[in-house]
Amino acid sequence: MTENSTSIGLGNRPDTGVSALKGRTGAGAPAETRGKTTIADGVVAKIAGMAAREVPGIYKLGAGMARAFGAMRERVPGGGGGVTRGVKVEVGERQAAVDLDVVVEYGVSIVDVAGDVRSNVISAVERMTGLEVVEVNIAVDDVHLPDDEEESGPDEGRVR
Repeated sequence: MTENSTSIGLGNRPDTGVSALKGRTGAGAPAETRGKTTIADGVVAKIAGMAAREVPGIYKLGAGMARAFGAMRERVPGGGGGVTRGVKVEVGERQAAVDLDVVVEYGVSIVDVAGDVRSNVISAVERMTGLEVVEVNIAVDDVHLPDDEEESGPDEGRVR
């Protein structure tokens, strides 16, 4: 799945990367429904990324290479934050699909965490955008071990 694509039957739209929610028009239509609201793919990706990170048991989002490139991108001025790292979305006119790459904490039930992530992402995206989320695919790429933090700290050497 590529960013800004609409290939899974989510509806065709003339401008890729943006979802259009159309309201009723005319003098008899309520004011809040007159016109069109567009939602960019990046907006849906940010909502999904934040919702996934809120779930207990999620350590980070992003596969190994995505985390490495994301860390480099964060060091570059204007490179952007990591909110959408590990998140890919396809947004159509009325529907969205989300793919997540996650790292879970050691000791948690991966099945339970994945279910909680799906529920939270679907709820947040549907509530905030009005789009129907047709699927949330989760790839668990790693398990964060408690001693990983010690190893990733400054290298003090083995001998003191």
